[in-house]
Order: sequence, then C-alpha cells, then structure tokens
Amino acid sequence: MKQQISTPAAPAAIGPYSQAIGDGEWLFCSGQIGIDPSSGRLVEGGIEHETRRVMENLREVLGAADLHFSDIVKTTIYVIDLGDFDVVNRIYGEHLNAPYPARATVQVSALPRGARIEIDTIARRHS
Repeated sequence: MKQQISTPAAPAAIGPYSQAIGDGEWLFCSGQIGIDPSSGRLVEGGIEHETRRVMENLREVLGAADLHFSDIVKTTIYVIDLGDFDVVNRIYGEHLNAPYPARATVQVSALPRGARIEIDTIARRHS
C-alpha cells in the first residue's frame, strides 16, 4: 500500500511530489539537492558542501521510514559537471558500505535552484 513519507529534518518538496513513497518493503526517495532544511536555501561552498548536504537530507528521509543507507539498493546521481565526479564519489563512499548499491551517474544541463548535484534512491526493507 502506497504511503507518503516526509520529515521536517529534510527540505520540503519544492513541487508536486513527496520526499519519498513507501510501498510494502520498498521506499522510493525523490531526488535531494543540497538545500538546508532550516533555511530553505541551497548551501554555499560548492560541490563538496552540496554533496554532504544531499547525503544528510537522504539520511533523514530514509530515517523517517526507519531505513538506513545500508538499505539502499539503487541510486542515481545527477551532476551538472562530471568534472566533480571524484569529489562526489568520495563523499558518497563515506556514507555507504559494501555491498554498494547499484548506481548511475549522469551529467545534466541544469538542476533545480541552481544545484550542482541531485541524488535519488530506492531502498528495500530487510525482513
């Protein structure tokens, strides 16, 4: 049964979508950008700060569903510059352990609010 998941510890949706939707054992997390939920503004300091904020936002959304990074089975990373890949990969890797989720990383021409990175996830509750 489809259930909306939300938490004030992550940025509110900036459009007609949910932070995440749970359906049985599955959780589908909408893309997170580096918005600080307390200010509603994109964090400053470039790709490293934005990536750290994105991972914090994802942690909070997962936590609202009683899930963790270890429950993620798939991620998609969107960046506006693949030249940032090494920084993004390093910070992403600080939050996840083997076996790592499946992942795609793609360069896009633009992201909402002028963000440099966005990450969405699919997670599965382990019985």
